[in-house]
Amino acid sequence: MLRFENVGMRYGMGPEVLRDLNFTLEPGSFHFLTGASGAGKTTLLKLMYLAHRPSRGLVHVFGRDISVTPRADLPPLRRRIGVVYQDFRLIEHLTAVENVALPLRFAGADRDETEAHVRELLTWVGLADHLDARPSTLSGGQQQRVAIARAVINRPSLLLADEPTGNVDDDIAVRLMYLFEQLNRMGTTVLIASHNEALIGRFPYPILRLEDGELQVVGSRRGAAE
Repeated sequence: MLRFENVGMRYGMGPEVLRDLNFTLEPGSFHFLTGASGAGKTTLLKLMYLAHRPSRGLVHVFGRDISVTPRADLPPLRRRIGVVYQDFRLIEHLTAVENVALPLRFAGADRDETEAHVRELLTWVGLADHLDARPSTLSGGQQQRVAIARAVINRPSLLLADEPTGNVDDDIAVRLMYLFEQLNRMGTTVLIASHNEALIGRFPYPILRLEDGELQVVGSRRGAAE
């Protein structure tokens, strides 16, 4: 699904933000990504969803070597990746339903079937009363849930989520984690970047830990506790 080999990343002539990363995300796997602020988590996610190319090393996504993949071939690869951004990136003039429906519309899905599916998902994440609301009228937590629904609506092959539970209460956070688990059981590879140690500890998945630009793969919190 995704493989990094001796990957390093720097911006301009500055020092490397990431260095010597070697890891693989197998199809159907579920991982957490942790690390202190400034450790390089957002940069790593950008490499994963093809917003950046590495300064050195090899990144393989869906079996393609990104360093030699023509730019024209990147959009079809990106459409197989669902991304939950920390700043949501919702389109202000569109309603919640319209924002979530965008990936399906781009894929050419039938409008009526699309809307029914979108409304069902938004209801499931607790937004039944805000289907036609625009982002500016929603709280941060509500916008977060719209962004998550948009990322998962078309069952991506790879889901990358940057602090997806950072603006919601604990009950909603757990409910969203169950949504990610359900998607994972259906075949989606999932990686969630999170600072929420208590939440991570509730789920038995391996952890990728970034420290000073270097990556360490460790067992799950639950596994460590047991």
